[in-house]
Amino acid sequence: MSGDSPFIIVLLAIVGGALRVSTPFMFVALGECLTEKSGRVNLGLEGTLVLGAMCAYAISFHSGSPWLGVLAAGCAGSLLGAIHGYVCKLPRVNDIAIGIAMMLFGTGLAFFFGKAYIQPSAPRLESFSLGAWTGNQQIETALQINPLLLVGVVVAIAMSWAFANTKWGLIVRMTGDSAPAARAMGVSVDMVRFLSTTAGGFLAGVGGAFLSLFYPGSWNQGLSSGQGLMAVALVIFARWDPIRCAFAALLFGATGAIGPALQSVGITQGYYFFNAAPYILTLLVMIASAGSKQAARNVPGELSITK
Repeated sequence: MSGDSPFIIVLLAIVGGALRVSTPFMFVALGECLTEKSGRVNLGLEGTLVLGAMCAYAISFHSGSPWLGVLAAGCAGSLLGAIHGYVCKLPRVNDIAIGIAMMLFGTGLAFFFGKAYIQPSAPRLESFSLGAWTGNQQIETALQINPLLLVGVVVAIAMSWAFANTKWGLIVRMTGDSAPAARAMGVSVDMVRFLSTTAGGFLAGVGGAFLSLFYPGSWNQGLSSGQGLMAVALVIFARWDPIRCAFAALLFGATGAIGPALQSVGITQGYYFFNAAPYILTLLVMIASAGSKQAARNVPGELSITK
């Protein structure tokens, strides 16, 4: 690609970066989407993401199987989600405050138990290239993706279909829109929210596994960079729709890839500003959503942020 224009190189790098960077955003956003659809906010998914990354790396290191590490990350996320779900059903408990506490708890656990895994090298997840058909080595390298990205897309489609076409999806939506209506139908609101928060934690944990076992592919204490919290804004931006969450994750991933893409063609001025693009986008999303009538119509009525 030595003869290609810098624009093509940057565009290719942004596309490749979006495919890689978007995956943890996607899983955390889908997990939060499921949780919020049931009428509960879980701000603790940042801690879930970090703990999932640590558990995935540790289990992959000891077992030699990165996919076993992915499963362990999901289980760790489910545990934090279950704790959050159980505590939030207690009287006079605020789910946002508990979420912040769980974020600190999950992060603290990961840092405490993860110190021994900062130096060792664990087996990483395999990948394949969407650009293999081109025969160009640089394109193949740029478009390397992990199967977890495809799993995330499938989960988004399945979740969207389930919300619209299954009894369980209807129960989750009804619980999130009106708890009194759900109770009148004989539904256990606490159980639905407990299960939704637990399943959402599993997805967020899997997102953490991607960080430590594929991109960037190591374990350290600065691995997450706030992606779990940004995913909450992403869900609002996507208007609580799983498929839109997947597209929004790609958008966030693309903004995160702008800085490295420009650096690849020698543009270093303003590098740190471009690296801050995901955080700027998060701020803009929150500002835009605050005055969005469409977002107000789509928000589950039982969320504490609406009361």
